[in-house]
Amino acid sequence: MSLHPTLQPYADAWTHSIDAISELVQPLAEGEWNRRTPCPGWSVRDVVSHVIGMDCEMLGDPRPIHTLPRDLFHVTTEHQRYMEMQVDVRRHHTAPEMTSELEYTVIRRNRQLRNETRDPGATMRGPLGSAPTLEEAMRYRAFDVWVHEQDLRAALGRPGGLDAPGAHVARDELLAALPRVVAEDAKAPAGSAVVIDVHGPVEFLRTVRVDAEGHATIDGTPSLGPRVSLALDWETYVRLACGRVTADAVADRVKTEGDPDLTAAILRAFAVTR
Repeated sequence: MSLHPTLQPYADAWTHSIDAISELVQPLAEGEWNRRTPCPGWSVRDVVSHVIGMDCEMLGDPRPIHTLPRDLFHVTTEHQRYMEMQVDVRRHHTAPEMTSELEYTVIRRNRQLRNETRDPGATMRGPLGSAPTLEEAMRYRAFDVWVHEQDLRAALGRPGGLDAPGAHVARDELLAALPRVVAEDAKAPAGSAVVIDVHGPVEFLRTVRVDAEGHATIDGTPSLGPRVSLALDWETYVRLACGRVTADAVADRVKTEGDPDLTAAILRAFAVTR
């Protein structure tokens, strides 16, 4: 039985990115696993550990019993503590141990996907007691693995994949959070519109409109009189929205027009990953 059509794009995107990650890390020498990535606090080994750990959770494996050190500066929330567990338990694993576990996990996940018969709306165990649907969980895995592929490419000096299937999943995932960023976090005033114009391997123009009650929606229709306009390339959009860089660090790559205070508030709140 083939995978449900709703789930197939996410399975394809995950497969594309996990294969890219495997190819990137397979030839690495031991010391290269310690290279720092743009993901705060995580090395190449840590990113791959996270990918392995989250896919093991998709497989239904029990979480490791492990006590985190108290000096992890980048771990400040319960969500981060949850994610760090799968990472810290592998921090002393060797390069062969890492590549072997990654390969075995990919084999198991591919088998799981081939035999998947559940409905996309079926609920499953998620982080911190959440119960996402299978579709939500698979969509987020496709997004997460693609973002971490980009972390590894940046750390290893191997750019690419910016227009991969996972990039389009990431676009939709990040855009879904944009109304909240504009209306709730940046507190754009009622009746205002904010235009985001992104160019590069993945191109789009979206307008976030805040209604009289302060609720925001997003669409692909340009606004004739936006309060703020932001124009930037796709890679910079991803790095900002995923918290890999600050707005100040990429100010030369973001063209802004309109209300300077609202612009600054939006850019401060732009990171939507936790």
